[in-house]
Amino acid sequence: MKYFKRTQTRKINIGGVEIGGGAPIAVQSMTNTDTKDWRATVKQIKNLEEAGCEIIRVSLPDMESAQNVSRIKKNIKIPLVADIHFDYRIALEAIKQGADKLRINPGNIGSKDKVEALVKEAKAARIPIRIGVNAGSLKSVHNFDDNLSRAKELANAAMEHVGILEKNKFYDIVVSLKASNIATTVEAYKIFASKRNYPLHLGITEAGSLFSGTIKSSAGLGIMLYDGFGDTVRVSLTADPVEEVKAANSLLRSLELRNTGIEIISCPTCSRCEVDLIKIVSDMEKAAAKIKNIKKPVKIALMGCIVNGPGEAKDADFGIAGGKNIGILFENGKITGRVKPEQWVKKLISMIKMRSVEKRVKTGE
Repeated sequence: MKYFKRTQTRKINIGGVEIGGGAPIAVQSMTNTDTKDWRATVKQIKNLEEAGCEIIRVSLPDMESAQNVSRIKKNIKIPLVADIHFDYRIALEAIKQGADKLRINPGNIGSKDKVEALVKEAKAARIPIRIGVNAGSLKSVHNFDDNLSRAKELANAAMEHVGILEKNKFYDIVVSLKASNIATTVEAYKIFASKRNYPLHLGITEAGSLFSGTIKSSAGLGIMLYDGFGDTVRVSLTADPVEEVKAANSLLRSLELRNTGIEIISCPTCSRCEVDLIKIVSDMEKAAAKIKNIKKPVKIALMGCIVNGPGEAKDADFGIAGGKNIGILFENGKITGRVKPEQWVKKLISMIKMRSVEKRVKTGE
């Protein structure tokens, strides 16, 4: 990272994906299908894999859902996290079925002896446990009016349950401390990170709809990521989980914490713009989303006029700076041609694909 240093955390393995210890920040999401319908769940996970999800969490509200874990795992490529509330026996079944990680909530999983039973089996199966602390499930958090006090209560709850795991000599731990309030969440992570070096899963819980939730999550996650915290992230949205993955990857790219995929920069438009740039950018995003396996970052500039257009386009791998019914095409800072507006998207997509092919040939992939 060019601009800020990530906090060093303990490295752990989740079904073959390493997190912590300087490993790349992993994008996580959660299915919203009925886990009892394992085929529908697998179908959604495959869509999430295609969108760039690297770790998937499924809710297990009952024993029947837990018994589907092995079926789901056999048909997906990414690690599967079992999300359990209230009944520790469901967690035991998830371990038996081959879950790659457990996520339990200290506010409702039960007594210490039940947690200890889970720890014993998780240790034998060599899978990590995430202590997921949510403000909504900890009644004590709501006894306070100020964000800092609530944050301290979240951190204390996490420390209490981390302590139970540590007493049982279990250290493959991930921690999350989520609230719907950004300030509470940020402070809770800071407090916990000052006490332990376990990997942190970041999120702003109950963030909201696709539009407002993306903004709220980006604001909160951006603060924490800039401060160096975070080993996995989820953008929690009341929307298709694919949108969570797209938002998370875009956020990581914008902070230069992710060096894959296509980044599109474009101007906000004004009266100088003489092309339908809003439509062009929308079409470009849709077309770019269909291109898979972009392992190196590609920066595309779509600019509406000649004020900042040429400069921004020169800074991109490929760019077009618009004029009246025409666009100046740039490649690695050099002018290579002129393109009519209706051909901008098609031309840039072909250039991206050509570069991708050339790189695979050079590397022998």
